[in-house]
Amino acid sequence: MERLHKYLARAGVASRRKAEKLMLAGKVQVNGQTVCKLGSLVDAEHDEVCIEGQKLSLPKQHQYFILYKPRGTITTLADPQGRPCIGDWLRKKHGRVYPVGRLDYDTEGALLLTDDGDLVNRLLMPRFQIPRSYVAKVRGQPSPEALQQLCKGVVIGEERPAQALRAKLHCVLKANSWVVLTVTEGRYHLVKRMFAAIGHPVLALFRPAQAGISVLNMYPGQLRALTQEECVLLKAVALGHSRPPLVVGLPIRKR
Repeated sequence: MERLHKYLARAGVASRRKAEKLMLAGKVQVNGQTVCKLGSLVDAEHDEVCIEGQKLSLPKQHQYFILYKPRGTITTLADPQGRPCIGDWLRKKHGRVYPVGRLDYDTEGALLLTDDGDLVNRLLMPRFQIPRSYVAKVRGQPSPEALQQLCKGVVIGEERPAQALRAKLHCVLKANSWVVLTVTEGRYHLVKRMFAAIGHPVLALFRPAQAGISVLNMYPGQLRALTQEECVLLKAVALGHSRPPLVVGLPIRKR
């Protein structure tokens, strides 16, 4: 027996948190009965679990992909308003895979997709403190003191202060700069609000890698399966056995 929301995650439906929301919305049935109570148990071998009437089964082998998410794309598999979304770069042959977290509409770069719900949970849970590195094009040139302040912590609105693990100048342009910033959480517009707090608003934002899996040799919109070596690295990072290597680079059109 295991908790239903964990089974849904293992079946590739969604992360554990989103699986709980599906249960609360009355969209999950076990043996023909709708189950809304969080903490409910299910027998993975004998019970029939459905999402809105569609029977689920655990994948025999998980799938892992990396997508170079383009700017101007939302991190959903489908959009009722017809806006560009990451589902436009997926194919039915890839089965039911979901993004590991999200990137803002105007942010580009690495986005993992998988049907491994346990791995998604490990990568996204705040308590695991997995580093996330971005390269931000900001207005002006932040001083060493300003970058140091990002590591000490800055106030963003009425929320608790945000603190970076790393803030380093990557290159300087005529009027702007590219800065590498590493954080361990994924609050809404976190990177943008941190740079705004030191007076250097973000003009463009790029994530060159996620959990150590790089898109520096890819182009916007490209999707590929992870290599065996990358799968080993990804699982080691998710389990806390390894820290993701720092990958630094600019968007392909800027190199």
